Amino acid sequence: MILFCLPYAGGSETIYYKWKKHLHPSIQVVPIELKGRGKRFDEFFYESLEEAVDDIFENIKDKIVDDDFAIYGHSMGSLLAYELYYKISELNLRKPKHIFFSGYGAPSIIKKTENTYTLPDYDFMEKVMELGGTPEELMKNKELLQIFLPIIRSDFKILETYNYEEREEKIDCDVSILNGRQDSINLEELLTWKNHVCRGFKVYNFEGNHFFINSNVENITSIINTTLLEKNHIKSEVYYGVQ
Repeated sequence: MILFCLPYAGGSETIYYKWKKHLHPSIQVVPIELKGRGKRFDEFFYESLEEAVDDIFENIKDKIVDDDFAIYGHSMGSLLAYELYYKISELNLRKPKHIFFSGYGAPSIIKKTENTYTLPDYDFMEKVMELGGTPEELMKNKELLQIFLPIIRSDFKILETYNYEEREEKIDCDVSILNGRQDSINLEELLTWKNHVCRGFKVYNFEGNHFFINSNVENITSIINTTLLEKNHIKSEVYYGVQ
C-alpha cells in the first residue's frame, strides 16, 4: 500500500524520511514535495490551496490507478488531504483506504484569523514562532531566513485565503485524527471531523504541541502500521513489536 504524506506549512518532503525505517515493508512511503521548496525550489509558489491540490493530484494520479493507498497530512497537510480526497472522488477514481488527519481541526469550523501572511517579516515570524517547531536560530540566520520566509509566507497565504465549501458527500473511508495534547486545537474542533466521515473514526492524542509529529515518530508509525496492515490482513505484531 502507498502512503502519501503531505507536509505542514513551511515543511518539505524530508520531514517524513525518518518514517521509512519504522513502517512495515508493505507500506510504501511517498512524501509529496510542494512547489517552491526542496527539489522544487525553482518553481513558483501556489496562489491558492486549490492550485496546490491540483498539483498534488497531478503528481499522484498515475500511482493510484492500480494500487491501494492512504494519505497522511499534518496541519496544512491535513487540509490538503481533505481537499485532495474530494478531487479524487469527483473524478470517480480509486479512493484512499484511510486518511490520517494530523494537527488540524475540522475545516467546517471557521476560525476568525488575521491575514498573518501580510505582516512585516519580523511580526510574521513572531507569529510563526508562537506555533513552535521553528528553531530560534532561524531568526538569527539571515541567509536561511531569506530562503524559509517566502515559503512559509506563501503557505500561510493559501491557508488564510482558503474558502471552506460544505459537501453533501461524506468521506467514504476510515479516518484517524491525531493531535498533540499541548496544541491549541480544542476537543470540539477534533470531534467535528466525525461530521465529515461516514466510516470508521478514531482519535489519538500525543504528548507535545502543534509539532508533536516530530517527537512521536515511533508512536505515530506504530498506529499507521496497525491501521494499514489490518486492511491488508497482515498481522502487525510481526513488525517492530507493534501491538
